[in-house]
Amino acid sequence: MRTKTLSALCLSVLMASPVALAHQQGDWIIRGGLTSVAPDESASNITAGGSDLGVSLTIDNNTQLGLNIAYFVTDNINIELLAATPFTHDVNFSLPDPLTTGNKLGEVTHLPPTLTANYYFNNPDSAFQPYIGAGINYTFIFDEEFTDANSDAGLSDLSLDNSFGLSAQVGMDYNIDKKWHVNASVRFIDIDTEASFNVGDAKGSVDSIEIDPWVYTVSVGYTF
Repeated sequence: MRTKTLSALCLSVLMASPVALAHQQGDWIIRGGLTSVAPDESASNITAGGSDLGVSLTIDNNTQLGLNIAYFVTDNINIELLAATPFTHDVNFSLPDPLTTGNKLGEVTHLPPTLTANYYFNNPDSAFQPYIGAGINYTFIFDEEFTDANSDAGLSDLSLDNSFGLSAQVGMDYNIDKKWHVNASVRFIDIDTEASFNVGDAKGSVDSIEIDPWVYTVSVGYTF
């Protein structure tokens, strides 16, 4: 009788124990949501034919579908790859366009895959799981083009170099259950590039463009 009573008590204690919500070693996570790239750019002035035009560049924000996948090496550490659909940004003169009306110079498209190691402040009994991380980024820049008005004014062959740099982030998962969670994160990515182009028969360039965006992501994740 006492044995049955003790067994029933142990079973009731186990059933009443909280479910561990933290991620665990061996977990894979896949997330999808919205990622916004907000450049915090600075740029040297544009030079053309050896002359400083006294004008620099600014780059607009853009939001796209953000995707990432992560693997937990330990209960506290994961390796995460950030990907997204291509971001397209308007590139503008810092002053009214010296060649045409308005100030839009053109557009550039890029992909910024970023590999990050994250440390989770793992509390097994909490749905809230904050983390910090650091990693590396390689940004592919392509489809650079001037506006039609600037092309008609003699600008051509716009090209921006790809970029390699470091990144850092803070984020959090809010675990709905053992499989589903909501994620939010903020990253800083070091993206530096140079631009070259032609003005008629003359060569033009911007020797330093520090894009250095803040990257904001809100997504839904699944653990398997």
